[in-house]
Amino acid sequence: MPLNWKTGGLLLGFVFFLAVLLVKPIGVSTQFVILDGIVADTLNPDFITKTDEGYTSTNAYMAKSNGKYAKNASNPLNYSFVFVLAMMAGAFLSTMARGGIDRAERTMPAIWRANFGDGAGRRYAMAFVGGFVVLYGARLAGGCTSGHMMSGMMQTSISGYIFTLGAFAAAIPVSLMMFKKEG
Repeated sequence: MPLNWKTGGLLLGFVFFLAVLLVKPIGVSTQFVILDGIVADTLNPDFITKTDEGYTSTNAYMAKSNGKYAKNASNPLNYSFVFVLAMMAGAFLSTMARGGIDRAERTMPAIWRANFGDGAGRRYAMAFVGGFVVLYGARLAGGCTSGHMMSGMMQTSISGYIFTLGAFAAAIPVSLMMFKKEG
């Protein structure tokens, strides 16, 4: 049984409120940089080094903020990285609880079928490309959609509101171009 959008929105807002209250604002795009650092350090053990002052890296981006990113890549079992892993696990568990991937393919939205056909592969590829573009843009902006939009707006950050307006200003015309046919 699907979750009502109002109930889901209230639950999401409550989780974000608890996260900010108990830990810190939610943001995830930096954790992809941390994952890159983990992989780079695995392939090149000199990529991250621990000094008397803390952590540093041969990569300027990983070394910035007094080695904060290098430290997180060196010790990935921190709140933010585990949060991203938990998001992926939650998405998988939600899919399985709703009948698995086969059911997700059978219940593809009619508007998607009308515009792009029945192929699940194309849908997954488009979702990946869209996610990559959003992540790339988020890193250029120095944050991510959850950090800027959700956590930022919840904290009444002006940059959060500006980012949200920009995101919708881009998303609406792109959606209108992509989904010309009604489902």
